[in-house]
This record gives sequence, C-alpha cells and structure tokens, in this order.
Amino acid sequence: MADALSLARALADPTTLRLDTDWTGLIATARAEQLVGTLAWRLHGLPLPEPVALLLAEARAAAEGARRTALWEAEMARRALAPLGCPVVLLKGTAYVAAGLMAGQGRSIGDLDILVPRGSLDAVEAALLAAGWEWVKPDPYDDAYYRRWMHELPPLIHGERDRMIDVHHTILPLTARITPDAEALVAAAQPLANGLLVLSAQDMICHAAAHLFADGDLTGGLRNVWDIHCLLTEFGSDGLANRAARHGLDVSVRRAARHAAGLFGTDVPGNWRRSDALDPWIRRRLLARDGWGRATRPATRFAFYVRSHWLRMPPAMLARHLWTKAWR
Repeated sequence: MADALSLARALADPTTLRLDTDWTGLIATARAEQLVGTLAWRLHGLPLPEPVALLLAEARAAAEGARRTALWEAEMARRALAPLGCPVVLLKGTAYVAAGLMAGQGRSIGDLDILVPRGSLDAVEAALLAAGWEWVKPDPYDDAYYRRWMHELPPLIHGERDRMIDVHHTILPLTARITPDAEALVAAAQPLANGLLVLSAQDMICHAAAHLFADGDLTGGLRNVWDIHCLLTEFGSDGLANRAARHGLDVSVRRAARHAAGLFGTDVPGNWRRSDALDPWIRRRLLARDGWGRATRPATRFAFYVRSHWLRMPPAMLARHLWTKAWR
C-alpha cells in the first residue's frame, strides 16, 4: 500500500511507477500532504490508467486556477500598496509561481504572504484596511500578541474576495531563539516585472528552512521539503552556507538539505549529509501518513507540536501564553 514514503519516491522519480501502482493510496496521500497538484505535474505525459489520468488532469487544472488566483491576489495587494513606495516582497507559494520557479509547478497555495520593512507596517496596515481587507482575529489578546511578539501583523481577509493576507516584517517570531536579518532579506530581494519583489535564491532557501525547522511543527512538512529540493535543484548551494549563517539559520538549512537529499535525492554538499540525533525523528514526523492519507504517529506529532512552541518563545512566556489561551 502506498504511504508518505511512496509519495516521496514517486515525486523524486515518477518513472518508477507502474500501471498496477496503488493509485488510490498514492493520490490520497498526495491530497493529504497538499501535493496532489505537484504529483499531477510530475506525472504529466507518462502512461497512466485512464481514471488516474483524468483525476490528475483535474488536479493540474485546479492548481492552475490556484496559481491565477494567487497572482491576482498579489496584484490586488500591489495596487493597494503601490502609493506607499515601500518594497513589497512576495513569500512562499505565491513567490514561487510569480517567479516561474520549479517549486511553483502544481503547488498548493493558501494565503498571500508578503514581507515589508518593519518601519512601513503602520502605513501598510492602513492601506490594506482602506482597500477592503478586514481583521480575522478581533480578540484584543490575540491582536496584542501578534503586534508585540510575532513576525507578522494579525492576519487579514478581504471582505469581497475572501482571501487572506499575512503581512510579515521578518521571517521568525521576535521571541524565537534565532533572529534572521530582515533588512538584509529586503535589501537582496529581486524585482519582478510588475514592481513586486521576491527573495533572492539563497534567502528563499533560508526562509523555507526556517519555516520548516525553526518555527513550525512540521505540519505539511513533506511539501516544504519538496520546495527546498526544487530550490536547491534550480539554484544550487553555492554561497548558501554563508548566507544561512548571516541569518542564524545554518543548522536549519543544512538539516533541510539533508532531508531533501534523503527523501528526494537532492544534490547537496557531502559535509551537509552528516545526520544528528534529531534527524530520524524528523523523518518519522515527515512521513507520518498512512496509505489512506490519514495522520499516524500521534505521539511524534504531539512532540513536534510542543517543540514548535518551545522554539517560538522562552519557557516563562510560553507557560503564560498557553495559560491565557486555555482560559480564554
């Protein structure tokens, strides 16, 4: 029966799939990991059973619709923020498709994520509110928590288009143990034809690694490791170690490269492949999905959930935050 490891192998080398593959399990797992559009793109043109070919054609069409929607939402944000004259950097999936990168091929895209200079936050917030975005979290505690401690404004949603936007001023919470150089991220960003920007190639990899290993609980981690595989395949790793060190993300970037190599065969420097004690547990968490697409290994998942909060804030602050959230 197909499982998360089978999905990783299929993405890495689609030619290994056979007509008698467990297609139901493979597609169910891909859907659960938000990788079905990517799988459909990777398998396009290969001999497939007709029902599978039809289903994957629908997945490619859905991914293309999501791509257009994401680019349109980015354009709406650009129009709202253009009068401010501040740099607006696209992040994550929208950045990948806007730049025409391998990582954007068939990618699932959720919210619009942008990065702006911290000094421009008030003006950006006012411009978005004037253009029809509204607060998602009206709770005063949540609002104050985001503004004081997080790396982004409280999330906003557009009242008519029902699309979310996350406005970042850096890429990790202010309470995190690692403090990337946000000014350097913006300064090195590359312009697109429409005036928006995307992170430099090296900073894209740093951000993807930070999001995966220095901030989150690895939910959706297989998709993020695929992003890193694509970015490393397209851009290589020259100069990446120095750039990662500047952001304090050298451990996260090397770990991301190791898991990309282990799961997808990514070409990475040999001295980056030396594993540590946490790596087997990370792999176990990344592949915690059965052949029906259901989550498995609940204890491992919970352990990484706790770890993600531990990384985000000091113990006393974490205890106070969890206590407040529990009572509210």
